[in-house]
Amino acid sequence: MTSSQADPAPADSGQADPASVDSGTPDTGAPDSGDHRRAPRQGRAVEDPTFYRAEPVSFVRRGERMTSGQQRAWDTMHQQLLIEVPRHHASTSVLPDAQIDVPAAFDHPEHPLTVEIGSGLGEATAHAAQQHPERNFLAVEVYTPGLAKLMEEVERRGLTNVRVMQANAPEVLDVVLQPGQVDELWIFFSDPWHKKRHHKRRLITDAFAARAARVLRPGGAWRLATDWSNYAEQMREIIEASEEFNNEHLGERAGEDSPLTDIRRQEIEKREAEPDFVDERGGWAPRFEGRTLTSFEDKALKAGRNIFDLTARRL
Repeated sequence: MTSSQADPAPADSGQADPASVDSGTPDTGAPDSGDHRRAPRQGRAVEDPTFYRAEPVSFVRRGERMTSGQQRAWDTMHQQLLIEVPRHHASTSVLPDAQIDVPAAFDHPEHPLTVEIGSGLGEATAHAAQQHPERNFLAVEVYTPGLAKLMEEVERRGLTNVRVMQANAPEVLDVVLQPGQVDELWIFFSDPWHKKRHHKRRLITDAFAARAARVLRPGGAWRLATDWSNYAEQMREIIEASEEFNNEHLGERAGEDSPLTDIRRQEIEKREAEPDFVDERGGWAPRFEGRTLTSFEDKALKAGRNIFDLTARRL
């Protein structure tokens, strides 16, 4: 990643866009329309390194248009479900000295906490929360229509153990969540940034693993899934290189049983087939039974891509 002395970067580069910083207008709790945002004074972003994020963010900017049902759900449910976050510069940032008591936002703060980063439309969180009322679930997402869709599901299913947070995930792990506060951390299908020159924008890095280790309790689980094989290899490498995690399925599903062996022998993922390829390492978890089949995963399977699951156990 670039240093704070780099030139201003595009909005999806993993750095804060100087044009996207907040103007200081108070948060009303409504979806951010973008109307109150402005660029900093001439030269401010270059002079003040805090206007830049030094590492990848957990999102790509998308449209904020909501359906009428999503807007209604947001209007009626966000005060109950949304954990407010004091902002730094950007509209998805977290003030570095913010003090937020996440467990206290739940009806049963003593219940174990599962955090899903990049919850999308909330399908996995809503399903799991209904299956496990004895657990609390925090969905971290910046996409307002996705959070509103989850709120719709929470209301429809009558769930009381779900809360949401609209913020950049690395900052949530650095500031909001306390050491050892999380029982399970889920990251399913984060952007694989297919092109090699964009791999530096991927969310899962050694630095992110350290963040995950900070918030997970000893024995807690970090569950990952991706449909892109070289991102799966990167995830496996990071987990197995970490001194704070064990790959719970080290050496399993190797050779002919490996989903990596299978996918590399096919002409898919914009690469030529490698008919003699064999994944000798393995380390792939079976599909996590607690993850419902989301629309995204279903689309990947229909396109012929394999799903790679990994489970890292906090030491």
